[in-house]
Formats: sequence, structure tokens, C-alpha cells
Amino acid sequence: MVHYTCDMCGKPLLPDEDIRYVVKIEVYTACDAMEMDDDMDEEIEEMEEDESEDDAADPAEMLENGEYKTFRFDLCTKCHEKYLQDPLFLKSWNRTRFSEN
Repeated sequence: MVHYTCDMCGKPLLPDEDIRYVVKIEVYTACDAMEMDDDMDEEIEEMEEDESEDDAADPAEMLENGEYKTFRFDLCTKCHEKYLQDPLFLKSWNRTRFSEN
């Protein structure tokens, strides 16, 4: 039998009693966000042509380079509500800052 626990608070999640929420996060390089000039565009087109001749990028290689990573978390109802209010934990991060003396 598979046992789940909340990845935020550590509470055991019982399959018959508790609702379990799953959070999946993907992190990857966004190439379209970079600003490029005309010379760069030509170079990129040439590189894309070379890459298209090869097979698709190897997923294992992408993982080694840190270009793509996935995360999966199980959450209880309370932690799910907290997560939806502040998914990047920006509010809680601001609270832990120390004042300058």
C-alpha cells in the first residue's frame, strides 16, 4: 500500500480520509525571452538548421546541463490553500528578513 505525506508540513495523508493535492513544477530555459539583433538572428537560424539535421535533443543531456527539471509535491488541504495564496513564498520570505541596525 502506498503511503503519502504532505511535502510541506509532513502530515500523513490517509487515502480514505484526506484529500491529496499534487503540485507539478517544470523549470526550463526560455529562449524566446532574450533580445537579439539581426546578426544574432542569422546565427541562430544557422544553428537551428544544424540542430534540425540531428535528432531531437537528448533529454538526459538537458538534465545534465540543468536546462530542464521537474518537481512533484503532495500537499494536504491546508498546505494547498497556503500554496495557492503564495506559490513562490514571497510573502513568507519577506517576513524572514532582518531589519538593518
